[in-house]
Amino acid sequence: MAGRARIANLANILTGLRLLMVPIFLCALFAGNSHEIAGRIAAFVIFAIACLTDGLDGLLARNYGMTTEFGAFVDPIADKALIGSALIGLSMLGDLPWWITVVILTREIGVTLLRLAVIRRGVIPASWGGKLKTLVQAVAIGLFVLPLSGPFLVAASVVMGIAVVLTVVTGVDYVVGAIKAVKDVHEPTG
Repeated sequence: MAGRARIANLANILTGLRLLMVPIFLCALFAGNSHEIAGRIAAFVIFAIACLTDGLDGLLARNYGMTTEFGAFVDPIADKALIGSALIGLSMLGDLPWWITVVILTREIGVTLLRLAVIRRGVIPASWGGKLKTLVQAVAIGLFVLPLSGPFLVAASVVMGIAVVLTVVTGVDYVVGAIKAVKDVHEPTG
């Protein structure tokens, strides 16, 4: 088929690499007594590299004709695996309240199910708010992975609070957008 990108392209390789980094990240996060500075810094570096591959794979796919159905399907799975494992891991270690993990994961799973439910009516594109939410979540999680204390931990908590607010607001926005899209399809014109 002419004009279609090959599955084995750099964008998809980066996506696959991000998926492979999830268990490596978790091993570093839980290394030793789970609060050793070296392990936490290693986990942060792995998490940061994985987050960078998220931005880079999308950039390559869009700008260099590497977009594939495989990438479109696997990329959000890799994103949710990374963010979800980090949140659950941090909550298991007692570093992040469980309610934050539940709120963020509920939104992520809910929006994914919503996208699947309305896929026949078209794809719900990522909004600027959704992209900002993803960036702030990644920064907040990265800060919580680092062995911070005192005012630095307070700053990390503030960033996480902003991430939670953006998570809820963009989740509501996606629901409203999906309802509007469904209504627009079913309303007669003219």
